[in-house]
Amino acid sequence: MKWTSVLELDAERDIISGGEHELCEAIRGGADLRVYTEFRHNEHIEVSSDSSELVKEVSEFPVTCLLDDCWTAGFMTLRQPVSLPDAFGPRASMSFFLYNQNGQQAIARPHLDGPPACGLPGVSPLDEANDLMPKYHQHDSWDAETNAPSSNFVYDFEKYRFHVRDDWQEVFSHARNGAAHSGSIRQLSEAFCDGCEIKVGIRGLYQDLDPNATGPGHEVFVRTHSGYYYSESERFIAGTHPLVRVRPAIPLAYASHAWDFGWIVVRTDGFAARLLYDPYSLRPVRSEARYEMRWFVR
Repeated sequence: MKWTSVLELDAERDIISGGEHELCEAIRGGADLRVYTEFRHNEHIEVSSDSSELVKEVSEFPVTCLLDDCWTAGFMTLRQPVSLPDAFGPRASMSFFLYNQNGQQAIARPHLDGPPACGLPGVSPLDEANDLMPKYHQHDSWDAETNAPSSNFVYDFEKYRFHVRDDWQEVFSHARNGAAHSGSIRQLSEAFCDGCEIKVGIRGLYQDLDPNATGPGHEVFVRTHSGYYYSESERFIAGTHPLVRVRPAIPLAYASHAWDFGWIVVRTDGFAARLLYDPYSLRPVRSEARYEMRWFVR
């Protein structure tokens, strides 16, 4: 199936085609997300360069989130920093870029190249790039001297296009206790045994990052890798691809001690085993929870 542009923004992040409603409808249905942007090499990559060549970028956002049923955001979860045009970035880390539907961006960068830094978390000075790049507007900076710096910003790309591949089929949904809302486990198991891809929507996955319960309701969508169907007890189990969790808000944003990352093992009875990494220490934390879930096949 072809990818379709459902929302396009200009450099001021005003809508020039499509709409936010169309993007939300697609993400609600489990659609995959890619974002197209454009920038000038000497405005974004190497400000001292003479090259003003236009660079076109398309990035994959394999984890998506729908907040209050009206706001979408996506995460890059597999990216190492890249130093264009020919190298990786100077430090090994994950680049957990976050894009909101209005073009507001963010990054969290847990370092992977040595013993975790032990500086104090909290508000940090803005990056030097905030002065060197006229199109880069950093809103805040967090935890710069720790192992898990993060910040929220906008870069004025020439344009933004939100592309979706909307060919997932919802076959089963259930409550936190596994009680069926719609579809059936049998539909899910038959598609799984035929080799279909499986994606799961997990409602409330970020809730424990919001201790005061003031954030919006939300559903997080992520593909699974390995699946297991217990044919007599009719229970399906799957491990998710890596995901990032952020304290729920509109727009989504990083802040000190307000995010983590890891993997989830999910079951069709609502149970979830969580292996989540503290980004400051890189120590894994194991926990269990129950969630409403929706299951998609392709």
